[in-house]
Amino acid sequence: MSADSPREIGERIAASRHARRLTQTQLASASSVSYAMIRAIERGARRPSDDVLEAIASALAVDATQLRSGYTGTERRVHQALPELSAVIAGYDIPQGPPTRTPDELAAAVSAAVTLRLGAQYGRIATEIPSILADAIRYAHTAPAAEQRTAARMLASAARTADAVAFKHGARDLSARLIDLMRWAADRSADPLAQAVTAYVRTEVFFSARAHAVGLSALEQALDTAPAPTGRAEAAARGALHMRAAVIASRAGDIAAADTHLTHARDMATKVTREGTYLGTAFGPDSVRAHEVAVAVSLGSEHVDRALGIAHEWKPPASMAAERRSGVYIELAVAQDWAGQHRNALESLRVARAAAPQHTREHPWARDVATALRRYHRSDAEDVTRLCEWFGIV
Repeated sequence: MSADSPREIGERIAASRHARRLTQTQLASASSVSYAMIRAIERGARRPSDDVLEAIASALAVDATQLRSGYTGTERRVHQALPELSAVIAGYDIPQGPPTRTPDELAAAVSAAVTLRLGAQYGRIATEIPSILADAIRYAHTAPAAEQRTAARMLASAARTADAVAFKHGARDLSARLIDLMRWAADRSADPLAQAVTAYVRTEVFFSARAHAVGLSALEQALDTAPAPTGRAEAAARGALHMRAAVIASRAGDIAAADTHLTHARDMATKVTREGTYLGTAFGPDSVRAHEVAVAVSLGSEHVDRALGIAHEWKPPASMAAERRSGVYIELAVAQDWAGQHRNALESLRVARAAAPQHTREHPWARDVATALRRYHRSDAEDVTRLCEWFGIV
């Protein structure tokens, strides 16, 4: 049972409803929950059941973990979806008939799923992505010649979104298979930008295996073949590769390479001029700053002042993609924990949780910091205990 009171849950639902400019009547209609129930929940007179909470969260386009702390339905949905995803991609290279969606419907579904990925809405992705991915595979095999490249790019994007669910929830083998599918689709597209994005995502495999030096070599090879930065999309693709190369170089302990790639990433950020989402990847000046924090933390505790200095002069804007914003605050919490700034670390974890609860709950560094904070405080310290309960580590 969540430690949240019915009033706290109701206040979060009301705040989310107001943010979306919905009336209680409209929320009731969109969620198929009675108006009387919505009123009772928002004023704290009723605690919503799991089914009601899910329905309200879906209508508000948020994950249920943002409305009730400790909610585990997301994890259940994700783990229930993993076998289905595995089955969907088992024969991705074998034609299986036409898709159930039209090309326009499929494009809209893939685009919506990308938005969910950037918002770290893994539970909603898990519910929707198996059928989207199945249709994307079918479309890649059946599309007319004039649509083949578009179909392949669409499949690569769908596979990337599915991988976000698998990777974040520890299904490493499935993640690697989804990345293989993404590479297959990118090669079919013959699109250098799609191939650059695939190289960016493939780095997850090297992070998981702690094969940092090999991963750095793979990214540098991808940079050698990436398109020249003649436009925003091309500059963003190169910039994203440089950002990720900087982080994996720092994990390899290669400070010089990390700083060189950060310099190149900053240069690409000036070419795109503004933060944005390019080919499904957030890139721009703020994303580069976020990766500067990641590099400093990845280099280890002796570089804590570097991480804290960046955070002192720059804060992730609210417009930054939720998953990336959450990641910055998780990394900052690590640095603050190293520096003995335990209260600040606790606040950073709270901000990370507010930005992207699913991402924060599943992030091993966030869990490690929460565990450490519990050691520093008495076991009955309410704030720390409630956070650890939310993580499921007490």
